[in-house]
This record gives sequence, structure tokens and C-alpha cells, in this order.
Amino acid sequence: MITILHRLSGKVLFTGEEDIKRSVYLAVRQKVDLSDADLSNANLSYADLRSVGLREADLSSADLRGANLGDAYLRDADLSAANLSNAYLSGADLTGANLGDANLSNANLSYADLRSVDLRGADLSGVNLSGVNLHDAYLSEANLRCAYLRGTDLTGAYLREADLSGADLSYANLSGAYLREADLSDADLSGANLHGADLSGADLSGADLHGADLHVANLSYADLNEANLTGADLTDANLTNARQS
Repeated sequence: MITILHRLSGKVLFTGEEDIKRSVYLAVRQKVDLSDADLSNANLSYADLRSVGLREADLSSADLRGANLGDAYLRDADLSAANLSNAYLSGADLTGANLGDANLSNANLSYADLRSVDLRGADLSGVNLSGVNLHDAYLSEANLRCAYLRGTDLTGAYLREADLSGADLSYANLSGAYLREADLSDADLSGANLHGADLSGADLSGADLHGADLHVANLSYADLNEANLTGADLTDANLTNARQS
């Protein structure tokens, strides 16, 4: 049966038994706007979706491994539990998107817009997030182990219990970020802006914080054993019950 692409009540629908990847490919070639499209559980691995309009599209649980989504418009899209491992998302607009529990391991998100995105429980291990805007993003319990976040804007981001062990956060802006009980062991936070950040109970053992701005930061009950604080600004920081070697 031939797959039919049509719109019903403003939504793009895919019907029939033909490979949905081919249907999407044809839609992209015809410059069909895929905003609001229902592509949940679709197999779109290694698909070329560069610059495609997917605003508010349902891509929950979709297989997008290795897909090219460079400069794609994914604002407010549902990508919860989607597999985006090794995907290329450089320059993509993901503002307000739901990426909860998504697999983004080793994905390239450089210069993507992730403002107010929901990344709770997402796997971002080894991901490239250089130059990314994560202002006010939700990243609680996210796996960011060894992620590249150099110079990333994480102002006001919610990172409670996130795993940032071994991550490169040098010169990142984490002012006002909520990092309570986060794992930042062996992370590179040199030159980072942590002004007013909540790091209470966080594991900062072995972290490099030289030259970091920790002015008014909350470091109560934090583990600072073997952390490098050379040249760090700790003016008015709360170090109550913080552990230091």
C-alpha cells in the first residue's frame, strides 16, 4: 500500500504500510512543513532532516540515531524517550522541547538553542554542548558525564542530582544554577561563573575550580576534597559543613 501524506485539522499524518522514513524523506523534498506531525515511535535513524520545520511535532520514542537535524526547527517538540545518540543537532532550535529520558549520548548539540528545554533524566554522556544556550533548562538527574560544556550558558539551569563528573565546564555560565547534590567530581570548572549557584551537598571532589566565581554561592555540605580552588572568588560563599582536605 502506498503511504499517503496529508493534513487533517492542521496536522500532518502518515498512513499506510510503506517505510515511514521514505515518506518523511519525500515530505522534506517537497518542503512540507512537519509541524505538529505525529512521528512517535518512528524509525528515522540516519535520516537527513536538516533545517526541517518540526515545531510541536510528536517524536516521542522515535529512533533518530545518527540523524542529521542541523538547524532544524524543533521548538516545543516532544522528543521524550527518543534515541538521538550520535545525532547531529548543531544550530537546532529546541526551545521548550521535551527531551526527558532521551538518549543524546555522543550527539553534537553545538550552538543549539536549548532554552527552557526539559532534559530530566536524559543521557547526555559525551555530548558536545559547546556554545549552547541552556538558560533555565531542566536537567535534574541527567547524565552529563564527561560532556563538553565549555563556555555554555547554564544560567538558572536546574541540575539537581545531575551527573557532571569529568565534564568540561570551563568558562561556563552557571550563575544562579541549582546544582544541589550534583556530581561534579573531577569536573573542569576553571573560570566558570558560579555566582549565587546552589551547590549544597554537591560532590566537587577533585574538581578544578581555579579562577571560578563562587561569590555568594551555597557550598554547604559540599565535598571539596582535593578540589583546586586557587584564585577562586569565595566572597560571602556559604561553606557551612563543607568538607575540605
